Amino acid sequence: MSETLPLCPQCSSAYTYEMGALLVCPECGHEWSPAADDTAPHSGDKVVKDSVGNVLADGDTVTVVKTLKVKGSPTGIKAGTKVRNIRLVDGVDGHDIDCKVDGFGPMQLKSSVVKKA
Repeated sequence: MSETLPLCPQCSSAYTYEMGALLVCPECGHEWSPAADDTAPHSGDKVVKDSVGNVLADGDTVTVVKTLKVKGSPTGIKAGTKVRNIRLVDGVDGHDIDCKVDGFGPMQLKSSVVKKA
């Protein structure tokens, strides 16, 4: 193998490997396309996509696609809950949306559990 594979963009692991057309990280389970990896350094802004692939922007309204458990709350956030005026942040552990959910207050959500309304 004369070619070296890139580090994992999620956890920076050096143990990435190819599986078909994708690159895979065995440590965190992240999968990505090498073509997307080539275009990432050229784009200045981080692109955040929702669960169905729509690009999200600050101020968008999103809908929660699955019921989420919330620490300290007996119910949680139900699927179908609309969240208005989101802000995209570089959060911790994949939480890249900062918002205020009615009945729960300010919190961070992952873009993989919402879709653009």
